[in-house]
Amino acid sequence: MMSSAARVPKLGSFRHSFAEKKERLLSMKGGGYSQIGIALPESDEEDNSPRRRCCSYRAVSDGIIGAWKSTKRVTARAWEMGMSDPRKIIFSAKMGLALILLSLLIFLKKPFEDVSRYSVWAILTVVVVFEFSIGATLSKGLNRGLGTLLAGGLALGMGILSQLAGKWEELIITVSIFTVGFCATYAKQYPTMKAYEYGFRVFLITYCYIIVSGYRTGEFVQTAINRFLLIALGAAVALGINVCIYPIWAGEDLHNLVAKNFVGVAASLEGVVNNYLNCVEYERVPSKILTYQAAEDVVYKGYRSAVESTSTEDSLMGFAVWEPPHGRYKMLRYPWQNYVKVSGALRHCAFMVMAMHGCILSEIQAPPEKRQVFRRELQKVGSEGAKILRDLGNKVKKMEKLGEEDILYEVHEAAEELQQKIDKKSFLLVNSESWEIGNRPRGEGDPQDLLNVDEERHFLEYKSLSEAVLDLRAVKVPKGWGEQAAPEKKPAVPVGVGDENMFRKQISWPDHISFTADAVTKEEESKTYESASSLSLATFTSLLIEFVARLQNLVDSFEELGERAKFKDPLEQAPTTTGGFLNRLCNVLTVKD
Repeated sequence: MMSSAARVPKLGSFRHSFAEKKERLLSMKGGGYSQIGIALPESDEEDNSPRRRCCSYRAVSDGIIGAWKSTKRVTARAWEMGMSDPRKIIFSAKMGLALILLSLLIFLKKPFEDVSRYSVWAILTVVVVFEFSIGATLSKGLNRGLGTLLAGGLALGMGILSQLAGKWEELIITVSIFTVGFCATYAKQYPTMKAYEYGFRVFLITYCYIIVSGYRTGEFVQTAINRFLLIALGAAVALGINVCIYPIWAGEDLHNLVAKNFVGVAASLEGVVNNYLNCVEYERVPSKILTYQAAEDVVYKGYRSAVESTSTEDSLMGFAVWEPPHGRYKMLRYPWQNYVKVSGALRHCAFMVMAMHGCILSEIQAPPEKRQVFRRELQKVGSEGAKILRDLGNKVKKMEKLGEEDILYEVHEAAEELQQKIDKKSFLLVNSESWEIGNRPRGEGDPQDLLNVDEERHFLEYKSLSEAVLDLRAVKVPKGWGEQAAPEKKPAVPVGVGDENMFRKQISWPDHISFTADAVTKEEESKTYESASSLSLATFTSLLIEFVARLQNLVDSFEELGERAKFKDPLEQAPTTTGGFLNRLCNVLTVKD
């Protein structure tokens, strides 16, 4: 009894409180509570299993629906791409046909077992050589054939030499691979060898393949001959199918691209001038325009396509020089580089259109009433400039020369009218109040009132800075530093004849006006903004005049193209084609001198 009583902790002791806490934790754990007293959820696996199945079914169905939508979207884009340019569908079909024809080589039996075994080289040649245009196919095919032939001959000679070297065979092969790799890689970096870069790559691949495979099998001659013949077969099949079935010429694409750029720049020029005169402003300039990316803005898209077509034109010209005379291009060594030259001159004009578009996108804008002063002249220059671009683009498309009349006469007349208007209204383009001589009279009113003043009276009343400097000839200049200028005696002027205007033009701040520093600061900021906004109009007009000046270079480049490419005279009537298929075929294949 004494021992059992001694084991029971006393009420209020440390052991008693610890025992109570332990019992409480055990009871909470068994009753569905956590150790911190939060009720634990009851385990109902049977109830949760249908819900889990439902969630898994929904995830699978959502995945299937998403995959179906993605497939529809990709299919729609593929269909749209094919409809925009059906030649892409035809090119894909031609590639499949060429691969089918060469894949038949693997079914050959005796005595063509070697051809069947190495037929992969013909298939790879078609995959690598078969390009969208005939010029590109010819370029790659000739590069591949020439590289294979040279590499095969060199590898064959080096293989025979290495066999004669005996124990030094491995060393000679290793040194030859390094030497050939170094020389070919260094040579293809020369600027004039850029067109043959693919040939250098094929040269290296062929040389290393023949050397390595010939060393292992000892059949240098057989490997080189098989590789060359199968590559020639693959190139011939690719070229034959590309030429005979709906041929696609790189020269024709270059011709159409240059003509299209003329239309795009013309549309941008008209759009820029009209938007500027109509005071069209962007509430928020698109970020794609600010970062010079492709955008749907009509004005921006027109000149950007001309500016960004440099690499495409160079690539097309590089392929076009490989193409034989065809269609309308019946000359040997057709002057494709002149198309690129004309496009460069057009791009030089497009830069001015880009700068004028920048005036619309800028933060500081000229007041609408000042723009309307030059509206007729700006509109005429813009329309005449766009007309010239469209005429030149049409001439390029039809391959016609210019007529006897001066195509730039009208736009030059319009530019002269604009320049004369600028000379007469030059006070609107600068802050003439800050001039020391010839200041504008103050308190004149709204700028719109300036337009209603008589031209002759206004021209005499407000002189430009250069005209005002001429008045200094009547001012007596002191001969020495200490000498004071004697006051000049003015002739008698009738009352009311220009004296008041001259006085008001030379007057500065009146003595009786007092102002605070804040008022001066705000007025100076206002004048600065007004001057900057006026200069914005001056910038736009000067850019438009510079555009007109650059048109002469464009016309000269076009005339050079017309002479070298033998464009037809617009006065000559094109001969009508008579006869059947053979006559038309002979007309196409006729080569001009």
